[in-house]
Amino acid sequence: MDNTNEFAGAITSPTKGLGLKQGSSNAGQYSLENDIDWNKLAGIRGFQTHIIGVGRYGIPASRMFGDNVNPSQEIYGGGGNVVFHLIHFYGEETLWGGRLNIAAGRMSTNTDFANSPIYCNFMNNAFCGNPKAVTDTYTRSSYPGTSWGARVRGRPTDSTYIQVGIYFPERGIYGVQENRTGFKFNGANISGVLTPIEIGWEPEFGKAKLPGHYKFGFAPDTSDHYLGVYNPPNRRNAWRTRMTVPNCPTCQGVGDEVPGTGIRRNFNWGLWFLADQMIMKNKTADTLEGGLVAFFDAYWNKADTAMRGKLYAFGLVDTGFWAARPLDTVGISFSYTGSSRYTRDAQRFQIAHGMVPAAGSAYYQSGGAPLMWGSYGEQRWGGTFEATYRIHVMRGVTFAPDFQYFFNPGMQRVLKDAAMLGFKSHIQLF
Repeated sequence: MDNTNEFAGAITSPTKGLGLKQGSSNAGQYSLENDIDWNKLAGIRGFQTHIIGVGRYGIPASRMFGDNVNPSQEIYGGGGNVVFHLIHFYGEETLWGGRLNIAAGRMSTNTDFANSPIYCNFMNNAFCGNPKAVTDTYTRSSYPGTSWGARVRGRPTDSTYIQVGIYFPERGIYGVQENRTGFKFNGANISGVLTPIEIGWEPEFGKAKLPGHYKFGFAPDTSDHYLGVYNPPNRRNAWRTRMTVPNCPTCQGVGDEVPGTGIRRNFNWGLWFLADQMIMKNKTADTLEGGLVAFFDAYWNKADTAMRGKLYAFGLVDTGFWAARPLDTVGISFSYTGSSRYTRDAQRFQIAHGMVPAAGSAYYQSGGAPLMWGSYGEQRWGGTFEATYRIHVMRGVTFAPDFQYFFNPGMQRVLKDAAMLGFKSHIQLF
């Protein structure tokens, strides 16, 4: 049982006239995990079961100055606003001395795919716990969202692996209407099939045996997608489907609808390359695995089904660099997120047809964001810089002061850059 808590507050003022504000907030999660080794319990060799549930609270403070793309606190949302939300409920079997591992049950796709334990040294949601572009579609379930599925991982050699999964995405996994508690098992909302594949290379370089992890993956799915991206009418969609945007009392002409949005797409994909490499070891008695690690991530989405078209991130993490504090970790990171061209087309249409109220109007003061995806201006690109120092307080307890800087918050050039200070704490009870 453990608790992760994240606090952040803006130290810069937001863009004026849009109803935004400078503020702070707290978000967190308590979780309970149960792992059973059935070899010890009942003599079933290689078989284990896993159950994980959480309770979550709070919201990210970055929403206050207009950023919903890379939330300042990753540990929020999806928990159902209940005391206990079931996440993982699955079994796994390990065979042939670890060469083959099979898992099946209620699982999160991105716990196994497009993931790295390095990411959550940081607090921003750009890539903790997964590259945020992964979550642009519900089909690639990300913790705490899960679906029925199975995953097979094989190791042809000690330093290589290939894993393949089959998952059955369910609409509403992140909402309270359909899956508030996580105990809805009937699969009534299954919408298609997701079949991710990932190939990995995990070498060790030099006399010091510096470990590295290199992953390449592809995840197609057959679910239907209605993401509100703009598709100009053509021979295939001449009937012009529409999607309603927030009510706007000052809108003129075409009113509250964006022609060409809401087109159904029944094929989608995501593509990723993730790499991390230790470039120097820190030899201390307490951290045999400690050292300076560099990482790089790249993720691409199919443009006509996603708000984020691409994400790139890189950074450095160093554990055990200070002999007197061998369990402390310092890290810096930078992320770049770019919108898809379909997102830009939809927002340009709204702007061109008078769907944006004047700055300072009552619409903004009431908390409204007139453009699709909750934007105040056309979304093009945004970036985050983060620096953190994780202090090992005592066994099971860490405390990490944190600084974040947002370039074009929410990928919107109409918003001022923003800076934040905060901390991330983790307490493991047992």
